[in-house]
Amino acid sequence: MGTRHVAPVGVLLAATAFLGAPAQAGTAAHPPGTLAGTGSPVTGSPGVGSLLTGSPITGSPGGARGAAGAGSLEPGAEGEREPVGGSRLGERGLILPAGVKAPPKTAAKAYVIADAETGAVLAAKDAHGRYLPASTLKALTALTLIPRLDKDRKVRPSKRAVNEEGSAVGLVPRPLYTVEDLFKALLLVSGNDSAMALAEANGGLTATLADMNAEARRLQAFDTVAMTPSGLDKPGQSSSAYDLALIARAGLANPDFRRYISLKTDKFPAPKGYYEIGNHNKLLWRYKGMIGVKNGWTSKAQGSFVGAARRNGHTVIVSIMRHDGYFWDEVADLLDWGFANRDRVAPVGHLVDPVPVASPSPVAPVTSAPPVAPAPVSAADPSLAPRPPGSGVPIGYYVLGAGLLGGLAWLAYGLRRRFR
Repeated sequence: MGTRHVAPVGVLLAATAFLGAPAQAGTAAHPPGTLAGTGSPVTGSPGVGSLLTGSPITGSPGGARGAAGAGSLEPGAEGEREPVGGSRLGERGLILPAGVKAPPKTAAKAYVIADAETGAVLAAKDAHGRYLPASTLKALTALTLIPRLDKDRKVRPSKRAVNEEGSAVGLVPRPLYTVEDLFKALLLVSGNDSAMALAEANGGLTATLADMNAEARRLQAFDTVAMTPSGLDKPGQSSSAYDLALIARAGLANPDFRRYISLKTDKFPAPKGYYEIGNHNKLLWRYKGMIGVKNGWTSKAQGSFVGAARRNGHTVIVSIMRHDGYFWDEVADLLDWGFANRDRVAPVGHLVDPVPVASPSPVAPVTSAPPVAPAPVSAADPSLAPRPPGSGVPIGYYVLGAGLLGGLAWLAYGLRRRFR
């Protein structure tokens, strides 16, 4: 073929070089660590460690520590932080304001007397000592579930709920009961069967215990760990006289909670008609101004109680834990002391307010984005300039086509002359 056939190859090489130059110029290198085409920084995906997880309730975040003796719980680390409500509430013995007569004696190992309106703790004993709460824990169950459940919803208890041990209202596995019926049975006759039926209506035992413990943290009741919705003794379950007062104070602000605990008697559904149930809180029947809340007892926890009464426009809360006998008269005496001294003494601590619930951020109205103006073109790099309308095919392709056709014609001409 000789030199006659070099021309087609040269044409092809020239066309390729011509097309390659603008292609390389138009692919500007992106700075390291940026997303191609945007200039935005490239960041790695968040790892597992960045996920928000619920922390288990351990120790005594409120500065609480276990009280000595059977039925008390092991403490967290002493001195981790100031006890919730004030430093004096971390003391184990009787805590009194200066210059005031001590409250009447009680066999309870721990108690708190507080002003419900101001939150002032008027006197206390081992306020943050952690003890088994027995059925006083049902106050937390009610406070947690009342906002979550429609009170008119019908509930069919499971066989497990019907057969729950301990005090019961006498449920049957039939859809006879509204949620409101179950709350009344929970708080009037301390129905453990009702506690389980309410937990099932809330999505099950696991979900309900998670909700109860979250509610305790919201109230800053850090001594409280719920392991059952009924208060039946279970390892790891605990509360304190301080926390019971916090729970009662929060409950009093809920109209349905307050209505349930104040009922002396009510009608409860039965397969044939109804029967009457009566409140186990004896002070509702015999203490002037008694609002109610909850009492409890198990052989391990012994007697516990949290209650509130209102006189002369003021409400006093009393909570006691681990009482080994008949405590009703002693609670009445503590309430009397609270009313007599509520405006005469400096507080020894305070019932803290719940953690505020964050309100959702306002959503900005959606507006159409303005058209984006074309980016200015650098004079140093004219190959990046946008092509005018109608120039969808680069000129380089026409040159390449022409070169290929010319090369083929030249090759055919050379072959033709050779075979002549």
